[in-house]
Amino acid sequence: MLLPINPVNPEFRKIAQVVEVLKRGGIIAYPTDTIYGIGCDIMNKKAIQKVYRLKQMESTQPLSFICSDLQNISDYAKVSNYAYKTMKRLLPGPYTFILEASKLVPKIMITKRKTAGIRVPEHAICMEIIKELGNPIISTSAADLDGNEFMDPSLLHDYYNNQIDLVIDGGPVSGRASSVVSLIDDEPEVLRVGAGDVSIFE
Repeated sequence: MLLPINPVNPEFRKIAQVVEVLKRGGIIAYPTDTIYGIGCDIMNKKAIQKVYRLKQMESTQPLSFICSDLQNISDYAKVSNYAYKTMKRLLPGPYTFILEASKLVPKIMITKRKTAGIRVPEHAICMEIIKELGNPIISTSAADLDGNEFMDPSLLHDYYNNQIDLVIDGGPVSGRASSVVSLIDDEPEVLRVGAGDVSIFE
């Protein structure tokens, strides 16, 4: 199903519809401030496994997830003073921060080093979904098997067909993936240069 949602003022009725799909263990595709993402409720193990199968990813490959704000991040990760100050400056925005995961993060989501990738995109649709759901959602790029990311939600919808329960049409996105920065042990390390400015970490 392709569902148009206003990216500036998301209609509550439609957000509730998306959340209903997530609560049932469904998979959604949604716009962020960088690219379209594929996700599910972080607390639904079966749904997470479905995402791994859909993306043909090894279970050892970590999936990132989206939180609603800094307070929400501190529930799912250990946030030092340095990490807090850094993220406060840059979020919401086009960054994925690697942090030490808390016990709330499902084991299937955590790397061997017990870390997790966390985002807070500057996009109203994502934020409203997470607030209404009450849990973070998985965030992995909506791309074909060659790694080409979909900019057009209708093409995305056609490509995945019935493998995704609901595709949100939130209009165009920037098309550049987030910058990935590890903040483990308060030693910032830029793992991927993307849409976010990483000059402060150099």
